[in-house]
Amino acid sequence: MKRDEFGFVLPNLYYQFLSEWEEIDPYEIGDTGICLYAKEDLQERNETYQIEEVEPDYFMIGQEGDLAYFIKKNSDDCIYENDLGAIGSLEMQKVAKNVYDFIDKVLKEEL
Repeated sequence: MKRDEFGFVLPNLYYQFLSEWEEIDPYEIGDTGICLYAKEDLQERNETYQIEEVEPDYFMIGQEGDLAYFIKKNSDDCIYENDLGAIGSLEMQKVAKNVYDFIDKVLKEEL
């Protein structure tokens, strides 16, 4: 996998996470219902929810029901969240400094 496979440069730690996660199924974070998409699903999920049209600076990387998780394109490793029904109208909320921090916070029930 190339760092610019999706038309922008993936953040360092998120690229590392995807490189380490060699499964074709989503990464389920414990029993929380939150999943991070496998690299094979990323493009399709972003197209399905039309993320490029409504939030062109962001790329969806995971989901829990109507709550979606994002990275900012060509930016740092921060993880953001937003309600899928409010994308484009509500500002993205920063929830973690990187994907590993995000997983830790979810497992510790800090999100």
